[in-house]
Amino acid sequence: MTTKKARKEPAKVRGVYERDKGSGIWWICYKQGSVRKREKVGTKGNAIKLYQKRKSELLAGAKLPQNLRKRGITFEALAGEAVKWSAENHPKDIRTVTSRMKVLVAEFGERTAASIEAHQIDQWLTEQTQWSPATKNRYRSLLSLVFRQGMFSKKVTSNPARMVPKRTESSGRIRYLLDDEEKALRKVMEKRYAAHIPALDVALYTGMRKTEQFSLTWDCVDLTNKKIHLHETKNGSSRTISIHPKVAEAFNTLAAASPKHKKTDRVFKSSRGEPLNNPRKWFETAIEDAKIDGLRWHDLRHTFCSRLAMKNVSLLSIAQLAGHKSLAMTKRYSHLSPSHNQSEIEKLD
Repeated sequence: MTTKKARKEPAKVRGVYERDKGSGIWWICYKQGSVRKREKVGTKGNAIKLYQKRKSELLAGAKLPQNLRKRGITFEALAGEAVKWSAENHPKDIRTVTSRMKVLVAEFGERTAASIEAHQIDQWLTEQTQWSPATKNRYRSLLSLVFRQGMFSKKVTSNPARMVPKRTESSGRIRYLLDDEEKALRKVMEKRYAAHIPALDVALYTGMRKTEQFSLTWDCVDLTNKKIHLHETKNGSSRTISIHPKVAEAFNTLAAASPKHKKTDRVFKSSRGEPLNNPRKWFETAIEDAKIDGLRWHDLRHTFCSRLAMKNVSLLSIAQLAGHKSLAMTKRYSHLSPSHNQSEIEKLD
């Protein structure tokens, strides 16, 4: 009777260890004089290489980098400072920043910030196969913010995220509400969500971003001069939006539903009278009932721009009306103008 040989355990390598068994994250440990040093690396192979490099540096009498001679600030500490800066300077985006920062801290938090290298960031982003190129670029930008703020406070000397190449993004998805779809949607809303029809009209006839619309307060609405004044937009600048008659009607309806509103009150509220931050709950149910596929609230902004393009409004005017920072975003709608190219070429006569 033969017996199976016990599976051979991988050979242990001096100074290289997996702190949490089965995690796949390997560390190195070595002594510099009387001080014991530990570094989180990643794969076992990379850990072995780094350990050998550190030992060679010590044997050669080379000075180790400053962040290894003394502990230095951790990425987690730098990240906390970046979140505070974002909360003060970009409060509207703080929920997104906080959410993404948690992901970064889970990956890099324990490491000293100065030990993080560009190729490690790039490799980590590459490994996130579930993310789109755009999402990877947003995380790259947030990493860059962390190191940029660290450089400003003189807690690190470089920004490795800047050396990480940006991923190529697609030109963007353009999904807009078709006329038949709008009729079906309004029919459903008249039955179930009549109180939210003004919100739909404001979105379709102003092209405001969701955050701009649902953070809008009454002091920004000037019905006398038919203007909406946005003090701070996604681009960090203010802009003024002209009020279409449909929008004026929507605001009058909302004002009548809340006759005692203050100037600082939010314009859009939930069915319980609370400030409404996100229309997703009722909007997704409404489009489902209307049998509309693949439509998001942001597509109402696309609808605004697309309908202007189909009315032969110039791209420059669309950019100004939508608050685009550059014409690159607006050019996505140029193909929707049926006579745009023909009228431009005829100018050669």
